[in-house]
Amino acid sequence: MTTITTSTPAASVPDLMSAMNAKKKVETDSVQADTDKFMTLLVTQLKNQDPLNPLDNAQITSQLAQLSTVTGVNKLNTTLESLKTSYQSAEAMQATNLIGHGVLVEGNKVQLQSGKAILGVELGSAADSVQVVITDPATGKDVQTIELGPNQAGVVPLAWDGVPDPLNVDADGKPLALANGNYSFRVVATRGGQPVTDAKGLTFDSVVSVTTGGKDGIRLNLPLRGAVSMADIKQVL
Repeated sequence: MTTITTSTPAASVPDLMSAMNAKKKVETDSVQADTDKFMTLLVTQLKNQDPLNPLDNAQITSQLAQLSTVTGVNKLNTTLESLKTSYQSAEAMQATNLIGHGVLVEGNKVQLQSGKAILGVELGSAADSVQVVITDPATGKDVQTIELGPNQAGVVPLAWDGVPDPLNVDADGKPLALANGNYSFRVVATRGGQPVTDAKGLTFDSVVSVTTGGKDGIRLNLPLRGAVSMADIKQVL
């Protein structure tokens, strides 16, 4: 009486284990290494299959399709890592070019020096009316309201001379200006009589240095605001 077994011959087990755990030199190309390992396993499996119950074409096709998918994903990951490195290098170069430039970042502080100050407004959507109300933090009183009128969505830079009312003059006929120092401000924007909630104030600052290689990526160092990312810069002046 003849006994037919449909399982893999015992002699093939060491071959399969050897194929799976073969000690090879470290591959520099992980994608190629994974492909070679898969093909070695597949060939070993085909060589040791039961001749009376061989693998059908659907199984082999399915395994090859899986190999193609894994290989494609690995190649995509490698490409993305390469693009990430290139992007970081380009971003670092772009950041260093900003050193010494004035920038607008989110904030509500403005510094008046010799009748000159720069601030800004960022609108997430259009507004029928935009006002910038400046407050003296020492007294808590509003000292000036700047009318900007209707504006579209975007960044609106603004120069401030510190003169609340040009009709008020001193003995020499010069407009009376506010004292030099730090002030705060708020943006009041409306559309159709309703407040616009996506209106923000922008503070003027300057880039003095750039930090690279940190866990937070490229950081621009500003004297007033501190370290910010490239995305925090709303406009370069």
